[in-house]
Amino acid sequence: MSNNKLSPDELTLYARHLTIPEFGMEGQLKLKNAKVLVIGSGGLGSPALLYLAAAGVGHIGIVDFDIVEESNLQRQVLFNINDVGHFKAKVAKNKLEALNPHIKITVHQVRFSTKNALELVRQYDVVADGTDNFPTRYLVNDACVLEEKPNVYASIFQFEGQVSVFNYLNEDGTRGPNYRDMFPEPPPPGLVPNCAEGGVLGVLPGIIGSMQASEVIKVITGVGEPLAGRLFLFDAANFTTRVLKIRKSPDTKIEGLINYEQFCGILPPGQQKPVKEVTVHELNELIIKGEDFQLIDVREPHEHAFANIKGDLIPLAGISNFPNKIERNKKVIIYCRSGARSAVAIRELENLFGLENLYNLKGGILAWSHEIDSSVPTY
Repeated sequence: MSNNKLSPDELTLYARHLTIPEFGMEGQLKLKNAKVLVIGSGGLGSPALLYLAAAGVGHIGIVDFDIVEESNLQRQVLFNINDVGHFKAKVAKNKLEALNPHIKITVHQVRFSTKNALELVRQYDVVADGTDNFPTRYLVNDACVLEEKPNVYASIFQFEGQVSVFNYLNEDGTRGPNYRDMFPEPPPPGLVPNCAEGGVLGVLPGIIGSMQASEVIKVITGVGEPLAGRLFLFDAANFTTRVLKIRKSPDTKIEGLINYEQFCGILPPGQQKPVKEVTVHELNELIIKGEDFQLIDVREPHEHAFANIKGDLIPLAGISNFPNKIERNKKVIIYCRSGARSAVAIRELENLFGLENLYNLKGGILAWSHEIDSSVPTY
């Protein structure tokens, strides 16, 4: 049931919106009656949620099952040091309600999955995707297409950000391009690191997340021209922008939800070919005893420069091009940040060259820092 009035307090709160001729009372009431689902309350979700709440979106849903960590605070401005260890969605709800008591916040403290995606998306008018991995991005996209909801997409990495509006309802009743029209297939697993592995400039999520909130507001109110059929690219390092056109593909067909981990080449642990492992304590013993082995770091050069436990640097993306750099007659221990990329590297090398002397460092450099040498910084 729509609400066609603003209270005296709301009139004061939204005064700067109401004085914009193209926006005015009509736009504000559209916001008041809108329901927006924000998936993720981290780097992108933090600024997007703050501005959507402040703007007066009447009902905001937050999907997030994660807890606040100290390393989040560099960019996730919705949280502070006192929130560390608490669930993000619950902390976000309390802070957004304090910012604007005239709106409703619903917490969905669950992992967004094929089991709940359609039901969650169905309850809202617009979805804002603030996720940071490919399986979930494809899942968000497909759920929005199947439920006929616009998907306001954003992503960030290091100095670069992207924004677009997918599955937008055009005036003629057709739908605009969706994420699969732009990226029909995901990149190979492990090739594109996430923000935890590759890093992100702290202010970048604020810039891109605010743009994402702006696009949500435009979709709801009809004010301005949303980024439908266009991809906005921003480079904070050089302060350059580009806008690329996205066209619908006749080959894009979405008939139901699928196994997105499998689609992106990520198999569940039980289905993956097991790799041999050594623990950080076993590696430390080898070092203390002066054993002869090779240590390889498959992270990116900037990660190695920030923190390493020595070893040869051979980034994952090109490791199969340098088989001659890998010893054949001694134990080879491969590590990354957490053990995920190094496991990918080992499977690739074993499949391509039949190597049998490769061992994954369980837990990666994070485990080394936590269990062996705390002077090695984590990120």
